[in-house]
Amino acid sequence: MAPFALMFLLVFIVPIITSVKESFFRQVAVADEECANPLYGCTTGAADEVVSSAFVGFDNFVYVLTSEMFWSGVGRVMLFGAIQVPVMILAALFLAILIDSAVLKRVTVFRLGYFLPYAIPGVIAALVWTYLYTPELSPIAEVLGWFGLEIDFFSTNLMLVSMANITTWTFTGYNMLIFLAALQAIPGELYEAARIDGANAWQVATRIKVPMVRGAAMLAVLLSIIGTVQLFNEPTVLAVRNGWMGPGYTPMMMAYNTAIGGQISPSGVGPASAISLVMAVLAGLLALVYILAQRRLSK
Repeated sequence: MAPFALMFLLVFIVPIITSVKESFFRQVAVADEECANPLYGCTTGAADEVVSSAFVGFDNFVYVLTSEMFWSGVGRVMLFGAIQVPVMILAALFLAILIDSAVLKRVTVFRLGYFLPYAIPGVIAALVWTYLYTPELSPIAEVLGWFGLEIDFFSTNLMLVSMANITTWTFTGYNMLIFLAALQAIPGELYEAARIDGANAWQVATRIKVPMVRGAAMLAVLLSIIGTVQLFNEPTVLAVRNGWMGPGYTPMMMAYNTAIGGQISPSGVGPASAISLVMAVLAGLLALVYILAQRRLSK
């Protein structure tokens, strides 16, 4: 286990510890004579001003928790998850049951086809869908035009739906494999007993398969909650085409633009680390609420 433990420490534990440390510091401008002291660790800022990393305690967390931009982004992410996660989980479950049944032939082809979008990098998928949403280039807009429909996929009312479509297209196949593995682990004797009792295919699916994959559903939803909180690729790419989204459309966009500076103040690694840690705590709380709700419903 030593190689795994070493890599886990280097790429997971150390960055977390570093982020926690950096969240208590912020870059501030200092005088030239103060910068002569090597303890300040001064660097040159974007505007050639001398900056130093100063300990600010919990000021970065206070900034995050009182930021209107941050909470607006959290609200969008929560609404996005409420729309996207149920649709994706239900679609993944349906595809898994379809593949596990005897309806489809050439199961390997369909399984690979459903999973293939997940193999496409998220940024590339967002770029492809940006072109598909652009009215001047979109075959979707052309088909809708045949029926006299003009839909602006980049409007403020439809932007979350447009992003949800990209994410659902990308991750449905991944979650399908989670459900499919759970379905294939169900003992075949249960199906035989159900058929002897006169159960049809619909009854087998709804009364045996769906209840038996509850654990897989919990795993898929938990992963989806974590992924929703980390929503970054889709809004970042779409924001290039739609400047009205701003640098803080989602919390992870806000963290990124805070880290690189120039668009959000205060900027730097410290405030960005604070945003990331607050979102990590929020993701943990959402996952905990979901687990407790599931346990209560299963009793």
